[in-house]
Amino acid sequence: MTEPDYLTEIRTAYDTVAADYAEVLKDELDASPIDRAVLVAFAELARGRGPVGDLGCGPGRLSGHLASLGLDVFGVDLSPRMVEVARRTHPGLRFEVGSLAALDLPDGGLGGIVAWYSIIHTPPEQLPAVFTEFARVLAPGGQLVLAFQVGDEVRHLDKGYGHEISLDAYRLVPERVAELLERHGFVVGSRLVREPERWESTSQAYLLARKP
Repeated sequence: MTEPDYLTEIRTAYDTVAADYAEVLKDELDASPIDRAVLVAFAELARGRGPVGDLGCGPGRLSGHLASLGLDVFGVDLSPRMVEVARRTHPGLRFEVGSLAALDLPDGGLGGIVAWYSIIHTPPEQLPAVFTEFARVLAPGGQLVLAFQVGDEVRHLDKGYGHEISLDAYRLVPERVAELLERHGFVVGSRLVREPERWESTSQAYLLARKP
């Protein structure tokens, strides 16, 4: 089967920027109290329910943070270079190469999913397939947290972290994402939008949901 072009673009872009991305963002959570608060809330909801998948984990910075909060966490990313960086940085955690819409995981095997800015490069028409897969791998009662930029447009990125790349980034309307999650069997429990901070140019959204 031929891979969709958008997946090839994501892999190529993040393979290109992996090392510099990891270095630039390594301390980002320290400057983001709202992000940390959302992750603490997720950790309290998901703790004890089973393994947690950090899906689209990049260099593993959230995986390491969630492990420090007491979660049994592992990471999956489309970019082999990102996975290499994550394994070096967090040798005590497991990281694998994989796609959000075709996870090599058993049905109902996860107690939680973190998708932290990892759906932003998926064309909106492909999100139903991703959320179907999230619902498949979560156990009943499993928890989900999403983070993404707020908007209703696509931005094409030709530079990133000091490199030339070619990558689309989709800003999303929180209400539409919540409706889509609910159509795929999730119960959305909390929604938060915060204003831009520091280098950000748009508001940021966080959704906490569960599989009944």
